[in-house]
Amino acid sequence: MRRTREVAELTTRELAPHEVVLSTDEMTSIQPRPRTAPTQPAQAGRAVQVEHEYARKGARNLFAAFNTRTAQVIGACVVRKRQVEFIALLEQVLTTFDASITTIHLICDNVSVHHGKQVQAWLAQHPRIVLHFLPVHSSWMNQVEQWFSILRRKRLKCQNFSDLPELTAAIEQFIAEWNQTGQPFKWTAASFEKVLAQAAAEIAQAAVCLPEPVPDAAA
Repeated sequence: MRRTREVAELTTRELAPHEVVLSTDEMTSIQPRPRTAPTQPAQAGRAVQVEHEYARKGARNLFAAFNTRTAQVIGACVVRKRQVEFIALLEQVLTTFDASITTIHLICDNVSVHHGKQVQAWLAQHPRIVLHFLPVHSSWMNQVEQWFSILRRKRLKCQNFSDLPELTAAIEQFIAEWNQTGQPFKWTAASFEKVLAQAAAEIAQAAVCLPEPVPDAAA
C-alpha cells in the first residue's frame, strides 16, 4: 500500500518547479511481420484482403519514458532489453531536462533491468534521477502503458512493415507526432481513491467467499 500511495501522489499532486515525473517501461519483441503476399484493397462488395502468413524479420524493443504532466515521450528502439539499454534511456532523459530540473522522478516496475547492479552504480553518480517502483500486479498505474496501448492501436495494429528499419522509422515518427499533439492523462487523487476503494471491496468480498478450511483428519 505504501508504494501505491507513493505513486498516486507522484502522478496527481502539484509539482515543484524543480521536479518532473516520468512513467517508464519497455514494449518488447515488436516485429515487422511483412506479409508473404500483397494486401488487396477493398472493392465494391469485398472487404480488404490481408494475407495471414508473414515472414520473420527480427524484432525491436522500445524503451520509453512518458512525462505525466506534459505527455512528452522520450523513446528509443533497441535490439536487446538489458540494463545497458535502460541506462542509455536514463542518459537520454538527463539530457532532455536542463539543470533547473534537479529531481527527475521515474516510475517503473521492479524487474531486474531497472534495479540491477549496473543501474544502481549509474544512479549513485546521477542523483537527479530517483526511481519509484510500482507494487506487483499494478501495471495499470504506469501511465506509459496507456501510451503503449495508443501506439499499438494507431501504428502497430497491422505490423506489415518490410523490415526493421521501416518499423523503427514508423515508431519514431509516431513519437515525434505525439510530442506535437499528445495530451496528458488526467489522473486525480479522487480517481485513485475510487479505484483503491473498489479493489479493497473486491478483496473483502473474495475473502468472504473463500471455502471453510477442511479439518485435518489426523487431528
